[in-house]
Amino acid sequence: MSDKPSVLFVCVHNAGRSQMAAAWLTHLAGDRVEVRSAGSNPGEHVNPAAVEAMREVGIDISAEVPKMLTVDAVKESDVCITMGCGDTCPVFPGKRYLDWRLDDPAGQGVEAVRPIRDEIRTLVEGLIEEIAPKKPEATA
Repeated sequence: MSDKPSVLFVCVHNAGRSQMAAAWLTHLAGDRVEVRSAGSNPGEHVNPAAVEAMREVGIDISAEVPKMLTVDAVKESDVCITMGCGDTCPVFPGKRYLDWRLDDPAGQGVEAVRPIRDEIRTLVEGLIEEIAPKKPEATA
Protein backbone atom coordinates (compact mmCIF):
# COMPACT_ATOMS: atom_id res chain seq x y z
CA MET A 1 0.00 0.00 0.00
CA SER A 2 1.41 3.37 -1.01
CA ASP A 3 1.69 6.21 1.48
CA LYS A 4 1.06 8.84 -1.19
CA PRO A 5 -2.49 9.97 -1.96
CA SER A 6 -4.24 8.65 -5.04
CA VAL A 7 -6.72 10.52 -7.21
CA LEU A 8 -9.20 9.24 -9.78
CA PHE A 9 -10.65 11.68 -12.34
CA VAL A 10 -13.91 10.55 -13.94
CA CYS A 11 -15.93 11.90 -16.86
CA VAL A 12 -18.24 10.12 -19.28
CA HIS A 13 -15.85 9.57 -22.21
CA ASN A 14 -12.49 9.93 -20.42
CA ALA A 15 -11.44 11.87 -23.49
CA GLY A 16 -11.22 15.52 -22.40
CA ARG A 17 -11.65 16.92 -18.90
CA SER A 18 -10.48 13.87 -16.96
CA GLN A 19 -7.49 13.40 -19.26
CA MET A 20 -6.45 17.05 -18.89
CA ALA A 21 -6.91 16.88 -15.10
CA ALA A 22 -4.82 13.71 -14.82
CA ALA A 23 -2.10 15.27 -16.97
CA TRP A 24 -2.06 18.48 -14.90
CA LEU A 25 -1.87 16.53 -11.63
CA THR A 26 0.96 14.35 -12.93
CA HIS A 27 2.79 17.40 -14.29
CA LEU A 28 2.39 19.59 -11.20
CA ALA A 29 2.64 17.03 -8.38
CA GLY A 30 5.09 14.62 -9.96
CA ASP A 31 5.49 11.43 -7.97
CA ARG A 32 3.83 12.85 -4.83
CA VAL A 33 0.41 11.62 -6.04
CA GLU A 34 -0.86 8.50 -7.82
CA VAL A 35 -3.07 9.57 -10.72
CA ARG A 36 -5.83 7.67 -12.54
CA SER A 37 -8.56 8.65 -14.97
CA ALA A 38 -11.53 6.74 -16.38
CA GLY A 39 -14.93 7.10 -17.96
CA SER A 40 -18.31 5.42 -17.66
CA ASN A 41 -18.58 5.25 -21.47
CA PRO A 42 -15.01 5.73 -22.77
CA GLY A 43 -14.50 7.31 -26.16
CA GLU A 44 -12.32 5.84 -28.87
CA HIS A 45 -9.58 8.44 -28.47
CA VAL A 46 -8.68 11.56 -26.53
CA ASN A 47 -10.31 14.74 -27.84
CA PRO A 48 -7.91 16.32 -30.38
CA ALA A 49 -8.72 19.83 -29.09
CA ALA A 50 -7.76 18.73 -25.56
CA VAL A 51 -4.52 17.24 -26.91
CA GLU A 52 -3.74 20.52 -28.70
CA ALA A 53 -4.66 22.70 -25.70
CA MET A 54 -2.38 20.68 -23.43
CA ARG A 55 0.41 20.67 -26.04
CA GLU A 56 0.28 24.49 -25.95
CA VAL A 57 1.34 24.38 -22.28
CA GLY A 58 4.04 21.77 -22.86
CA ILE A 59 2.12 18.65 -21.79
CA ASP A 60 1.72 15.79 -24.27
CA ILE A 61 -1.41 13.66 -23.80
CA SER A 62 -1.49 12.36 -27.38
CA ALA A 63 -0.58 8.81 -26.33
CA GLU A 64 -3.31 8.57 -23.68
CA VAL A 65 -6.21 6.18 -24.24
CA PRO A 66 -9.69 6.49 -22.68
CA LYS A 67 -10.23 3.83 -20.00
CA MET A 68 -13.35 2.21 -18.53
CA LEU A 69 -14.33 3.16 -14.98
CA THR A 70 -14.05 0.14 -12.70
CA VAL A 71 -14.97 -0.50 -9.09
CA ASP A 72 -11.31 -1.35 -8.44
CA ALA A 73 -10.18 2.07 -9.71
CA VAL A 74 -12.49 3.71 -7.16
CA LYS A 75 -11.45 1.34 -4.36
CA GLU A 76 -7.77 2.09 -5.03
CA SER A 77 -8.23 5.89 -4.94
CA ASP A 78 -8.36 8.20 -1.95
CA VAL A 79 -10.08 11.01 -3.87
CA CYS A 80 -12.61 10.49 -6.68
CA ILE A 81 -13.35 13.58 -8.76
CA THR A 82 -16.21 13.60 -11.24
CA MET A 83 -16.21 16.28 -13.88
CA GLY A 84 -19.76 17.63 -13.61
CA CYS A 85 -21.21 15.13 -16.02
CA GLY A 86 -23.64 13.18 -13.88
CA ASP A 87 -21.51 10.06 -13.50
CA THR A 88 -22.32 7.80 -10.63
CA CYS A 89 -19.22 6.45 -8.95
CA PRO A 90 -19.42 3.48 -6.63
CA VAL A 91 -19.28 4.92 -3.11
CA PHE A 92 -17.00 3.41 -0.50
CA PRO A 93 -16.45 4.54 3.09
CA GLY A 94 -13.29 6.53 3.68
CA LYS A 95 -13.11 7.96 0.16
CA ARG A 96 -13.41 11.63 -0.64
CA TYR A 97 -15.75 12.53 -3.50
CA LEU A 98 -15.69 15.86 -5.35
CA ASP A 99 -17.60 17.10 -8.37
CA TRP A 100 -15.89 19.71 -10.51
CA ARG A 101 -18.50 21.40 -12.70
CA LEU A 102 -16.70 22.11 -15.94
CA ASP A 103 -17.87 22.75 -19.48
CA ASP A 104 -17.65 19.72 -21.74
CA PRO A 105 -14.95 20.15 -24.41
CA ALA A 106 -16.54 17.48 -26.67
CA GLY A 107 -17.08 18.89 -30.14
CA GLN A 108 -15.37 22.17 -29.25
CA GLY A 109 -12.37 23.75 -30.93
CA VAL A 110 -9.14 24.50 -29.11
CA GLU A 111 -10.27 28.11 -28.50
CA ALA A 112 -13.15 26.82 -26.34
CA VAL A 113 -10.98 24.21 -24.64
CA ARG A 114 -8.26 26.62 -23.44
CA PRO A 115 -10.40 28.18 -20.65
CA ILE A 116 -11.47 24.69 -19.52
CA ARG A 117 -7.81 23.62 -19.46
CA ASP A 118 -6.90 26.68 -17.39
CA GLU A 119 -9.78 26.17 -14.94
CA ILE A 120 -8.74 22.55 -14.47
CA ARG A 121 -5.17 23.67 -13.72
CA THR A 122 -6.44 26.02 -11.01
CA LEU A 123 -8.56 23.27 -9.45
CA VAL A 124 -5.66 20.80 -9.58
CA GLU A 125 -3.31 23.31 -7.93
CA GLY A 126 -5.81 23.69 -5.07
CA LEU A 127 -6.13 19.91 -4.77
CA ILE A 128 -2.36 19.49 -4.56
CA GLU A 129 -2.17 22.04 -1.73
CA GLU A 130 -4.75 19.99 0.18
CA ILE A 131 -3.52 16.45 -0.37
CA ALA A 132 0.19 16.66 -1.27
CA PRO A 133 1.79 20.01 -0.45
CA LYS A 134 5.50 20.30 -1.03
CA LYS A 135 7.48 19.58 2.11
CA PRO A 136 9.73 22.42 3.25
CA GLU A 137 13.38 22.01 2.29
CA ALA A 138 15.49 20.73 5.15
CA THR A 139 18.09 23.23 6.30
CA ALA A 140 21.54 22.12 7.46
